Amino acid sequence: MIPKLRAWKKYDSPEMFRDIAFIDFNKKLLGVNYKVSKLTTRLDIETLDKFIIMQSTGLKDKNGVEIYEGDVINCRNSFRNPMTGSGSLSINRDFKIIFENGEFKAKGFDIRLKNILSYSEVIGNIYENPELLEGAAR
Repeated sequence: MIPKLRAWKKYDSPEMFRDIAFIDFNKKLLGVNYKVSKLTTRLDIETLDKFIIMQSTGLKDKNGVEIYEGDVINCRNSFRNPMTGSGSLSINRDFKIIFENGEFKAKGFDIRLKNILSYSEVIGNIYENPELLEGAAR
């Protein structure tokens, strides 16, 4: 499987690139496709140090939106208390997606990411929407 990546350009004019042509880690180069018009793109080659690379988790939220490292998801659900079997527990919280110990996780939530997808949705990412970090588990 070829990993799906996106890149955040952190210098000059910050921008998210979802159409990466290539990454050469040996030469430290990144090729991104810039959309010039609806029909035309141009390939620009930049140095890798200008970018933060994020990998797709391979998972999608409840709306079918692909989830990447660095995304912020909102989890909202009510369910029965697993300890007592009665009453209910509610969750309505934002979580940052991280890669830790060999797997993608919702930071601060000890449940596998794939187990919370049915009640989670991507609300932005930490680069284009830094204000979301204020409400997200850091």
